[in-house]
This record gives sequence, C-alpha cells and structure tokens, in this order.
Amino acid sequence: MTAPANPQTTEAIDELLRVAGVTQQRGLVRRIILAGLGLADDEASRLDLKISAAALEEMRQAFALFAPYVGVRKATIFGSARTKPGDLLYDAAEASAKALSEDDWMVVTGAGPGIMEAAAVGAGHEHSLGVSIRLPFEEEPNAFVANDERHVAMKYFFTRKLMLVKESSAFICLPGGFGTMDETFELLTLQQTGKMVPVPIVLLDRPGGTYWAGFKSFVVDELERGGYVTPGDLDRVLVTDSAEAAVEHVHAFWSNYTDLRWFPTDEPGERDALLLYTRVAPTEAQLADLNERFGYMLDSGAITLAEPYPEEGAERANLARVRLVPRPHAIGELYRLVGALNELPAVDPTGAVGAAGSER
Repeated sequence: MTAPANPQTTEAIDELLRVAGVTQQRGLVRRIILAGLGLADDEASRLDLKISAAALEEMRQAFALFAPYVGVRKATIFGSARTKPGDLLYDAAEASAKALSEDDWMVVTGAGPGIMEAAAVGAGHEHSLGVSIRLPFEEEPNAFVANDERHVAMKYFFTRKLMLVKESSAFICLPGGFGTMDETFELLTLQQTGKMVPVPIVLLDRPGGTYWAGFKSFVVDELERGGYVTPGDLDRVLVTDSAEAAVEHVHAFWSNYTDLRWFPTDEPGERDALLLYTRVAPTEAQLADLNERFGYMLDSGAITLAEPYPEEGAERANLARVRLVPRPHAIGELYRLVGALNELPAVDPTGAVGAAGSER
C-alpha cells in the first residue's frame, strides 16, 4: 500500500528523480518514495518510522556489499557463536569453507565468533563475506571480517537473515542455539512453501554427533506424526557428519541444473510456465521417465524441452530448458525434479554459474 499520488506529488517526485539523476528503475524508486510518504500519511509512530528507515538503510548497505559478487556462487554457513577452536565442529566448518573456496565459491557467515569464525578462516579473506548483528552483549565481529569492506553490521535480525539467505546458492548448518535453529527453520520454511528457489541444504554434525539426528527425530516424531508437516519434507536436506560429504552434496546439486525462470504461457487462464536450465538436455526416453515420476507435480501439459525465450540473456544460450507448468502446491517439491535432472549426465560439478537462492 502506498500513499495516493496526487498530481502535485507525482510532479514533485518526478522532479526529485530528475535532480537526483535517477535514470534506471524509476518506477520502483518512485514506489519507495511513495511508501515513505504513505507512512507519514498514516501518522506512523516515531518507532515505526525509525524501524522502516533503519531497515531500508541496512538493506542498502548489504546490497552494496554483495553487488560486486553477482554471478559468483555463495554458500552460507550457519552455526553456534560459542564453538571454540579445537572443537570438531569448528574443524568441520573450517574444512567445508576451505573446500568451497578452493572451487571459487564465496562463503557467507554471520561474521561472529565460533562456527562463523571457523568458516571465515577456512574460506580466507578473499572468499569471505560477513553480515553481523549488533548486540549489547555479543563479541565484536571476528578478526577476519571486522572493519572490512567485506562486512556489514545490522541492527535487526530480520534484515540480517534476509541477506544471509537471499544471496546464497547453498547452505551448511552446524549445531547451534536458538539463532541457528531460527535460521535453519527459516530455510526449511522458504523451501517448503516455494518462496525460495531450490538450493542444497546440509545439516552437518561432528563425527558421531547426535544434534541433527535428534532434530530429525523430533521432526518425524512430533511434526510429521502430528500432521504439522508433510512426511518426507526433510528429504530436501542432507544430514551428515562428514565435511567432505557436505561439500560433495553442494556440488552435486549444481552439477547439471543451473537455475530457473518463470514465463507467462500463451494459453488464457493457464499458470506460468517454469523453465529449469540444465547443462545437458535429457533424451526423449529420459523425458518420458521424468513425466512418469513427476507428472503429479503438473498443473497442465507435460515436462518437455523448450526453445529459448526472447527475454533470456546470452548467459543461458548454451543451456537446455526443461519446461513444465507446475501446480502451486508442488513448487516446494521442485528439489526432487532437480535431483533427477542432476542424476542424468556426468558433468563438471564446478562449472558455469546460475542464479542465486533468492526468493521468487
């Protein structure tokens, strides 16, 4: 909802945009200005205005942090701030980040101590990005990102969590407290509801650890049996105690599948078509198998190969396009189809870069 724009307001905003030199995305910038005016029109409280202003300012800073790395794969590593060097979990986070950075991935963390520090150490300065939170009792950002152009500090958890999730193409969650569980459940919710494109999620424990095994038991025993989630919802994650297996799972997810995009269909009343981009196209026999296995996901038509759309960029010119029109409730299960596409060919798992794990 934005403030009603009378002719004088519209004219003044257009003049402001002209004087400020805004030439791109003027319509969206106008919406932001109108939203601010709408808050004034609503007589929002000072606190509400401070929250709105700070949130927008923080997002601007974070967008600027990530802007130079558009097109670079990023993995976010979550975990406890209380884990100490020498702990097997610290070692696992460091090893995972090191392996990813060696394949030219950036590693994103909450820029704090513990697991976050371990991941920054493993990735190294050139491959680390940090999004910290300002707390009255927390330690300063770890030395590997503090006071650095690769770090931004947030006041609000919700803006921080948005940036830790929005930019990444993979997630590795290690044991932690309430904050780690909040981040993990956020990921699972976004994936389950289709509000986020499919991405690999790994729940990584120490060798022989019971943290994630206990978490999985809780989900099955309480959430699934209670009817609060669908059986199999945790199939979308890998639970492992091996850093090597965690990294292999991340690479396998992107081995053939690269990204997706929605397009309107030509049929009146038909839902938008979804294109899944792959490095290697399935054969006719493999398409028939995909339709047999995943036909339940379709709202109409079949899973087919599609020709390039005029709106596509040159970066997708050499990719195959698997087209389907999915049911709305099937969006959260796209990871199953992605997994099947990745099982088809044997390709370089660290090849071309696709889209990040942003929301639809």
